Amino acid sequence: MTTIVTALAAGATAGVSGTATEAVKDAYELLKALIRRRFAGRDEARRELEADEVEPGTWRARIGPDLSDSGAAGDEQILVAARELLTATGTATSAGMTISVDTNHGAIGEFTGPVSFDQRTHLPPTAPAAD
Repeated sequence: MTTIVTALAAGATAGVSGTATEAVKDAYELLKALIRRRFAGRDEARRELEADEVEPGTWRARIGPDLSDSGAAGDEQILVAARELLTATGTATSAGMTISVDTNHGAIGEFTGPVSFDQRTHLPPTAPAAD
């Protein structure tokens, strides 16, 4: 869902700021059209989708439950369209996030490139023997 609401916010922001290229406008409209299709019978969610909000958190609050309940959050076509919109707006390469880690069994520091996280349950590696 994060990818979708971030893409919606990025598309709206580009439109509001006047920096939207035709590619951004087209990608934004495609994403909204795909979501609209999933929101059939959800009139309130469809109205909220037309709001052009610029904050991902507001999008999440307004349509998040409908994205989940309608299956839109897991729709591969919608996810691809959201990723393409993020790429078109440049958000995909400039977005950042802060992640709190309680236990670290690997690399530490600041990462500036793509990072993958494996969230499956694994046993931590054996601690090194004390000398």
